[in-house]
Amino acid sequence: MSMFLDQATVSVKAGDGGNGMVAFRREKYVDKGGPAGGDGGRGGNVIFVVDEGLRTLLDFRYNRHFKAPRGQNGMPKGMHGKGAQDLFVKVPPGTTVKDAESGRILGDLTEHGEELVVAKGGRGGRGNVRFATPRNPAPEIAENGEPGEELDVMLELKVLADVGLVGFPSVGKSTLLSVVSAAKPKIGDYPFTTLVPNLGMVETADGRSFVLADMPGLIEGASQGVGLGIEFLRHIERTRVLLHVIDMSAMEGRDPFEDYLTINNEMEAYDLKLLERPQLIVANKMDMPDSKENLEQFIEEYKETYGEEPQIFEVSALTKDGLTALLTATADLVETTPEFPLYEEEPQEDSVLYKFESSKPDFVITKDSEGAWMLTGETIEKLFKMTNFDHDESAMRFARQLRTMGVDQALRDRGAEDGDVVRLADFDFEFEFVD
Repeated sequence: MSMFLDQATVSVKAGDGGNGMVAFRREKYVDKGGPAGGDGGRGGNVIFVVDEGLRTLLDFRYNRHFKAPRGQNGMPKGMHGKGAQDLFVKVPPGTTVKDAESGRILGDLTEHGEELVVAKGGRGGRGNVRFATPRNPAPEIAENGEPGEELDVMLELKVLADVGLVGFPSVGKSTLLSVVSAAKPKIGDYPFTTLVPNLGMVETADGRSFVLADMPGLIEGASQGVGLGIEFLRHIERTRVLLHVIDMSAMEGRDPFEDYLTINNEMEAYDLKLLERPQLIVANKMDMPDSKENLEQFIEEYKETYGEEPQIFEVSALTKDGLTALLTATADLVETTPEFPLYEEEPQEDSVLYKFESSKPDFVITKDSEGAWMLTGETIEKLFKMTNFDHDESAMRFARQLRTMGVDQALRDRGAEDGDVVRLADFDFEFEFVD
């Protein structure tokens, strides 16, 4: 089984903020010392960082959960809790990070050391020193830490290569890579020898170099997931130049020009931008019988279809004939071809358009099978988690906040009566309407 892994879905959880503290100064010679509970520390972020030493997402097969530490709780004498350390998760160059639920792209990591904050840690809860007022100089109120962000993310690895070898299985791509670089791909005389991308560093006769990738072979229907085509097409997106390798000997019983059209059609069906990349046609296995006749037929069909003479490099990966000219032309193209962005960047405008955008409600009221009223919603649930119910003043503050949000009136409008059970998260309240 291949140990190359190019897709993974993981769960990340940033650290919760530390809880604020309720405390008072009680030194012998400090009269009316007042509140002295410190704030909690910030929770740790979950940060993905590029490590150029990694080549696959194999580590994420065995470890799919990443949780940053929470912040330290506040302390007496107004001392704040210590912020938690961030959790750094190493990923290989070429990793795209997406929100697994929405599919939104969070970041595209390509450079060594590049970082992406995937989940932000919660802020620390405020201690009671923050709630002192002239009307209430000794409050017994403190906040719990804000929950850290939590989400599932999908990782996609698209290999970083300047040049990609495209073509049907068994046309000689792996052999070509092995003779022009130090790469040692598995080579055989059967379809789909290449199951994972292989990379090699190529150096030309004049001292220039580029990274060449041999991808899994492409077949008809690959853009719809047939064979290994999707794996191939995902990785070829980052390349700048394509070497279209064709078996001119036709030993597999296929027509070379039909192969050429089929592969271009599959790349177009997957992503139109793939055909924007410059292609060099590589007529491989020219040392075999019938290759010259097949090449002449290929050129005639090409001219009839496209109305122009094709530029074709005649090579033999086996005898190494024609490779110098091919590599020199490839290096020239790499130098003059810009990188192709994988994702469209949103245009930045100097002007600002203010418009109404509907947002999620602060709370939603439903009724469960037991007849209890259910309160759900991101805002109200966060408020609940940040309330310290160990102190009566904190609980009363929470009740006032619900009333200000309109929860009491909304429950009454839905038909709630005094004494009804109201459930929020894992806590049950008894409803009592207060005018």
